Amino acid sequence: MPKQKVLVTGAGGFIGSFLCKRLSESGYDIKALVLPGEKIKHLEDMGVKIHTGDLTKPDSIKGIADDVDIVYHLAGRVTDWGPRREFYATIFDATKNLLDESAGKVSRFVYASSFCACGMGRHFKGMKEEDPVYKTGTPYGDAKLDAEGIVRVYNKEKDLAFTIVRPSNVIGPGSVWVRDVIERFRESSVPLIDHGRYSASLIYVDNLVDGLLLAGTKDRAKNNLYFFRDDWNVTWNRYLTDLGRIVGKRPSPSIPFKLAWIAGSISEKLYAPFHARPMATRHTVGMMGRDLDVDNTKAKKELGWKTRISYEEAMKTIEAWIRDELLNKSR
Repeated sequence: MPKQKVLVTGAGGFIGSFLCKRLSESGYDIKALVLPGEKIKHLEDMGVKIHTGDLTKPDSIKGIADDVDIVYHLAGRVTDWGPRREFYATIFDATKNLLDESAGKVSRFVYASSFCACGMGRHFKGMKEEDPVYKTGTPYGDAKLDAEGIVRVYNKEKDLAFTIVRPSNVIGPGSVWVRDVIERFRESSVPLIDHGRYSASLIYVDNLVDGLLLAGTKDRAKNNLYFFRDDWNVTWNRYLTDLGRIVGKRPSPSIPFKLAWIAGSISEKLYAPFHARPMATRHTVGMMGRDLDVDNTKAKKELGWKTRISYEEAMKTIEAWIRDELLNKSR
């Protein structure tokens, strides 16, 4: 039986690298879309075929989905700040361009969205996939929601089978929720919001990759949407304390959610003309100051997904990576 052929966008990024490794170990024939100048040696070492291109430039991805069975679309602007147009170019426009290339060719288009698409600034606890979602003005979440919409349009108009995945906060070696937090601890401080009492709503990257593989291969996942969140009882207070301990720091005093949200909104406007990272953003405040424990029952029942790696195991791996990549190499 011939190998299934898979295209992974964002293959040089955090989640993409882990997904390519698992696909390679599972015997898939992998094509990776990477941006010009991205580091690709680790992908080449896996035997991955490299296509260099930019999803915002349609001519650079012509024919990329030819002879491909499954597309895993992970690429997009992953940060909490920046001009709205940049989020829409790299998330919405990029997705549409890839859909144009994929329609009529692939058997499944797996779109990695985010639970941020549900509307930041409110509690998600207990939210199910069919519950109402809406835009709240945070560009990352809004762009993700609109990209989900265009995926559904291509399903209806072009008969392109899809699966939409909404992960929670993804952690692991190289995650923004690890690298950026450690850098912030080392440079200044990391405050708690509302005393860090809410769930951090985490998912370890290997557990997410389990879900992505199921999303791309299970018949039940066709034309469906799934939340993926680990069954860990871990608050922001605990997670930030555990990370801070590695560099000898503790989270700084708590800020009330409403005050932090307003500060984020003001900071975004003040820093925007200078194209600089704001001191705070509504995106980060919404992530750390609300309970985002979406209901993951559907993925468990329909796909057989589960939390395979525990929080304790995950943090051991993360600590080893921090010490090796961020601490030892900076000395």
